[in-house]
Order: sequence, then structure tokens, then C-alpha cells
Amino acid sequence: MGLEIDHAHGSYVYTKTGRRYLDFLAGIAVANIGHTDQRVVDAIRRQAEQYLHVMVYGEYIQTPQVKLAEKLASVLPKSLSCLYFTNSGTEGVEGALKLSKKFTGRSGLIGFHEGYHGDTQGSLSVTGREVYRRPFHPLLPNVTFLPFNDTASLSRIDLSVAAVIAEPIQGEGGIIIPDKGFFKALLTRCREVGALLIFDEVQTGLGRTGRLFAFEHFEIIPDILVLAKALGGGMPLGAFVASPHLMRCLSVDPPLSHVTTFGGHPVSCAAGLASLEIILNDDLPRKSREMGSAMLDRFGELAQSYPIISDVRGMGMMMGLDFSDPDKAHQFVQSALEAGLILGHTLHSNTVVRIAPPLTLSHSEMEEGMKIIEGALNLLCASPVG
Repeated sequence: MGLEIDHAHGSYVYTKTGRRYLDFLAGIAVANIGHTDQRVVDAIRRQAEQYLHVMVYGEYIQTPQVKLAEKLASVLPKSLSCLYFTNSGTEGVEGALKLSKKFTGRSGLIGFHEGYHGDTQGSLSVTGREVYRRPFHPLLPNVTFLPFNDTASLSRIDLSVAAVIAEPIQGEGGIIIPDKGFFKALLTRCREVGALLIFDEVQTGLGRTGRLFAFEHFEIIPDILVLAKALGGGMPLGAFVASPHLMRCLSVDPPLSHVTTFGGHPVSCAAGLASLEIILNDDLPRKSREMGSAMLDRFGELAQSYPIISDVRGMGMMMGLDFSDPDKAHQFVQSALEAGLILGHTLHSNTVVRIAPPLTLSHSEMEEGMKIIEGALNLLCASPVG
């Protein structure tokens, strides 16, 4: 986008030229609580004055790590009570893949077409978009891709499979929401063959979809959960989460089967705890449901008036406008940016425009954004239908 940022606050970012932009991307689902919330800034400052990095992760007991892990465990199911902090989402995925292979003693992995899990080699190996994989072959062996939301294909999950990894909603694939029954069938099949189910909630976690965790919508509990993006309140932080029974295997044969120097950095964990408390105390998942529903209704009305929008999809404040033409989608994003609204494309779909504002978005900010969106659509169309 080429914006030179001076500062950011709430739902807005400000450039060095003094221009203000309404942010409907939130750093790609990172700024769930908005930009530079003072409570998070204060937590960062306090921790930075106390200590920064003191030892590789896990060697010392560091209060920010403990408090954040305790708070997360308190809002997760009992089977997801053991956390391993990383620096990012892709590192969380790497840890989840290693954990599944070590626990099961198997090497097979299952991903889904159009799925996205990160760009390190293990994460890329289970990312279901060949155009991004091809330049880096050979990747991990024994990886199979299945069509997303297709229960008939689940019979291909067999006794060689260590884990199946899935996003509850495919973000980069174009905001693709599966049927509720798909994940129930997937979990059942994993149980039948002894494979683990990994849920990649890097984008969907921490209120984005209208529940604290997206797996709640589908009434299942995965074996391993991956978190990042909004987890650090704007600081770099990821995690993979499992039961103590599963996670224990990383501590033996050999000891320290998974290590990180900066994972769970105390400043990031302090920021993450402050952010999580805001999400819970201000009930941002409820706000995400309500505001997201209102926005989806408005987008549905626009789709009726502007035929270049072929579909509107979303859950909570994770939404996508699917355009009939990729050039029109690009022009729409550029027109909105010129008018002061930040939108974005999805990585794997050149027709879907991603909309993921801060969960703290006000009604007046929503109206401001909708006005810009309608103006950008008017520039693309000679006149709206009706």
C-alpha cells in the first residue's frame, strides 16, 4: 500500500503526511482491540522496565508467561489447558505438526485445498495452494490435500495420518465457511483412525468470528489449537495448545524436543494478557457478532444493487466481498484506499476483498466505512441496479 505510518489509535492509522485512514483490516485480524489501546501500552511499558529477555523459553519461570497461560487455560476446554508460546502463527503450526508426529509416531499429514497455514517450510507443506508451494519443493513428504467442506473425501484419512490441519474458516482462501456437520464428521473420522485434529485459529481466534474461539461455532473441540495474530495485542506472539498428556511427549526422547529462544517473550505476554482481559471484560465477541451481523446485512443490500458483487460471506467481523471480476476487486480496494479506507485482498483469491475491522469499531466508524465502500462501488459502476 505504500503508506508511511506516523501513529495509530483505535480504528485509525495516520500517515506522515497527516492523512487519516479508517482501518478495516486491523493489521489482518491482529488489532482486535484496536490500535495502541492505552491499557496494553501501559502493560508493555511496565514489563519493559522490569525485564526483557532473560533466558530461552521454559528455563525460567516468568510471570507474564504464567499469567497469560493461566488466563487462556481458564477460558478454554480442559483438554486444551497446556500452552506453548511461540513468536508467530507459522511457528505455532510448526510446533503443532511436530507434536502430532511425535505423539502418534506417524508421518502422514492432511491439509485442505486453498487452506493457508504460514510460509515456513512445514507450514507451507500443509498449505493447499500449489502456486505458493512449487518454488520451494521438495517440502515435507506424505502430505495429502482434500477438498474443504466435503465429507465424502474424509475416508481418505487413514492409519498413516498423524494429523489433519484445518482453519475453521478459510481466510486466505476467500472467507470460506464450512457446514457445521463437516467438522463433526472430520473429528469423528480422526477419532476412528487415531489421527489428531489441529485447528488453525491464527485468524479466527479471540473474538474475531463472534465467539471467543471459532471452534465453538462448530460444537467440537480440536486436539491441538494454534493461536497468533490478535493473541499479542499488537505484539508478536503465537501459541499451540493441547492437553498435558499430548504436550508431555515433547519433553522426552529427546528432552527439549521443541525449543525457542524468544517464544513467549515477557513483553509480548504482558501485552497479550492485557489484550485478553479487554476482550473478555468488554465482551468483544458479542460486539463482533452484533456489529458483524449488521455489516453483513448492509453488504447484502449492496450486493443487490451492485451486480459486480457476486457473493457476501462472513462470520462475526471476519467478512469477504466476492467480486465477479478480479480487476474490479483490485480497483475497488484502490478506490477505497484513496478515499481513506483500508481494505485488502485475500492471498489465495484474487476476487475476494477481506473486511476485518477492529472488534471495537463504533457505529459511526462503521457508517463512515460503509459510505466510502458505497462510493467506491459507484466509481466502478455507471449506476447501481434499482
